[in-house]
Amino acid sequence: MALGPLVGPDRGPQNYRVIIRRPHPAWFVAAVAFVALVGAAGFRATPSVLLRPLHEEFGWSLGTISAAVSVNLLLYGLTAPFAAALMEKFGLRRVVTAALVLVSAGSGLTVFMQHSWQLVLCWGVLVGLGTGSMALAFVAVVANRWFVARRGLVVGVLTAGGAAGQLVFLPLLARLTGEHGWRVAALTVAAAALSVVPLVWWRLRDRPADLGVTAYGAGPGDVAAVPSAAPGSAARNALRALGQAARTRPFWLLAGGFAICGATTNGLVGTHFIPAAHDHGMTETTAAGLLALVGLFDIVGTIASGWLTDRVDSRWLLGGYYALRGLSLLVLPSLFAATAHPSMVVFILFYGLDWVATVPPTVALCREYFGASGAVVFGWVFASHQVGAAIAATAAGLVRDRLGDYDAAWYGAGALALAASLLSLMLLAGKRRGDVGPAGPGIGVAFPASPAAKAAIT
Repeated sequence: MALGPLVGPDRGPQNYRVIIRRPHPAWFVAAVAFVALVGAAGFRATPSVLLRPLHEEFGWSLGTISAAVSVNLLLYGLTAPFAAALMEKFGLRRVVTAALVLVSAGSGLTVFMQHSWQLVLCWGVLVGLGTGSMALAFVAVVANRWFVARRGLVVGVLTAGGAAGQLVFLPLLARLTGEHGWRVAALTVAAAALSVVPLVWWRLRDRPADLGVTAYGAGPGDVAAVPSAAPGSAARNALRALGQAARTRPFWLLAGGFAICGATTNGLVGTHFIPAAHDHGMTETTAAGLLALVGLFDIVGTIASGWLTDRVDSRWLLGGYYALRGLSLLVLPSLFAATAHPSMVVFILFYGLDWVATVPPTVALCREYFGASGAVVFGWVFASHQVGAAIAATAAGLVRDRLGDYDAAWYGAGALALAASLLSLMLLAGKRRGDVGPAGPGIGVAFPASPAAKAAIT
């Protein structure tokens, strides 16, 4: 708000009018997207709390239950690039509304299941499709459409929405499960996802032009980061973007690193930390509280990573994040105990800061390498993240069933994270040769870039 003198005949210096500066609509869209991501994140916190109750009630092995989680994680990732294309065709509001309804239905229907295939259908298929439609590709679409300035920060804040959901729901779900049973926890998640639908339908908008404005921070020379939907089906457009990106070296380096990212976060720690802590005598409520702390510090770490992404080369950031994560996982097996001693708390705080700090620099690199197709390409990179998570979720469950503990899983994940650091740093070699930047709107850069492509971006 500001004060300015009234214009007109002699009104005297004491006459002023109040000028109210309203926030740019992009911030309202980002806020609604944040709430939607929080609503969907509740179910992502559920499996780690419900693994043991389901095992005890139905007698299913941890490997069987983990397989259902893996289907969820896999569809969560594979849906993302198609969801980004669907958002181009049908709009953000319709896709996100449908996704929240699927999450609510999948979580609510679990209370009626009697067989393990029903667990796969509810946890795996319905919720996987729903949460996948609001995965990180949704974050990339919102940030690229509505923001020119502060994109990295917005990606960090929206990504933190998932962590906020974990923070809000995980201790509550653990307590509800302990006091009232796992069915009450599942119904709570269903209600939370459904309650967000009216807000999404009311306030979420597809493009700045819908409200007669430009993207936040856009200047006269800026063009929309995401163009209107290309002719053809959403699936065809998503596959076309994959075909273009798959011919480039940066895509495979980013996808390989992000697959390991998924394996070492959602797949392993997010799914198996609570059962692993329980193996060492820690109560599930205490372990859930520690995992919630990961979510709390992930908010700080991801927003900070978004801020850094606007200022530091994303290749260096990814290399550093993965290396630090790998070292911390190699130490984790020695930290488990019946109580949350200070060394474990230090690990939780450190790991939380690094949990999904990888997302803002990865989104930025997809935009840098693949131009206007960056959001859809990031959907495919994110799909690799969930493939890695799905493999790790099942593999860790099998390791526990066969060996009696999770130690081999933690050590293997630490080594993989160090390998992801090397993959990220390999992108620096291409930058030194000048092989960066999109060859054209929506076209992935050839690597190394052809002379014609270099000429097009200079």
